[in-house]
Amino acid sequence: MKTTQPGTMETVKNGIVTAVKGGGDIAKVTADTVGNTLSTTLKDAGKVGTSATEAIGHVAGGAIQGVTDVGAHLGLAAKGTVVGVLRGTKHVGNEAMDTIGHTAGAVIHHTAAVGGKLEHAATGLVEGAIQSAKGIGVSAEDAASAAAHGALKGAEKVSTAALETVRNAVTQSISGVKVVLKEPFKGKGEK
Repeated sequence: MKTTQPGTMETVKNGIVTAVKGGGDIAKVTADTVGNTLSTTLKDAGKVGTSATEAIGHVAGGAIQGVTDVGAHLGLAAKGTVVGVLRGTKHVGNEAMDTIGHTAGAVIHHTAAVGGKLEHAATGLVEGAIQSAKGIGVSAEDAASAAAHGALKGAEKVSTAALETVRNAVTQSISGVKVVLKEPFKGKGEK
């Protein structure tokens, strides 16, 4: 099966680098670039054999690489990535919750790969999910939980230290929403 990984990742990365260097707002630039690229990629998915899951991973990777190249804040990029992926897929309800979780895992994976601050990415992911909640027909708490859970699953694949870093970042109120973690990601002493 042929994928569009290099093209998709490069498109997102270059779009973000150009826009941020031009003075664009990082979260907005990321959301717009990710959303537009993903929407186009998914329209063409049947032609090139790319799944939505693959495409989300590629755009997330491109976004993280782009903001890293310009030294921008990974939290803002993570926030914009979640918003952009939800716009690009047009997923709502339970499907959107799965999309948030997958996106969060991909962002954490790519953040770790570039040596970025996982706590900033994790917090940004939750902020993006909360911002998008109303538009996708879910509560802010459920969206925040989906982002946190996805980030934790991604961090768990990286290392125990990464898991602890992300857990510490998401077990607080973010954008006025208390994130509730579900098993197996509760910390010691949590119920």
